[in-house]
Amino acid sequence: MKAKCLCGSIEVDAPDHNDVGLCHCSMCRRWTGGPMFAVHCGSDVSFHGQEPSRYQSSDWAERGFCPTCGTNLFYHLLPSNEYILSAGLFQDQEFNLSSEIFIDEKPAYYELKNETHKMTGQQVFEQYAPKN
Repeated sequence: MKAKCLCGSIEVDAPDHNDVGLCHCSMCRRWTGGPMFAVHCGSDVSFHGQEPSRYQSSDWAERGFCPTCGTNLFYHLLPSNEYILSAGLFQDQEFNLSSEIFIDEKPAYYELKNETHKMTGQQVFEQYAPKN
């Protein structure tokens, strides 16, 4: 899949994926203005053009964005080198909404009708947080 930021100064190449997930955590909602529509793309992701700016938002992850236009590009899991890209980058890709995480942090002012696999924040931490 090919994508680009709003100003076009960063282009992204990622393997094809059809599923998109939502993250309802408070950080993603603050970062995107709503739930993050996320595409898990693994580690085989490349960026071309301008270098993305990175912000380490937790012990195990960083968030990337375009330093020129501010487009949110990715959530990067550091231990596994997995890139989770913003679905909005891929304007020509058809996606299936398949999962929602941090469902326990979802605010009451919106509700989706899609049938999805749902995980609480605790379940996400148990699956993804680094083991000591």
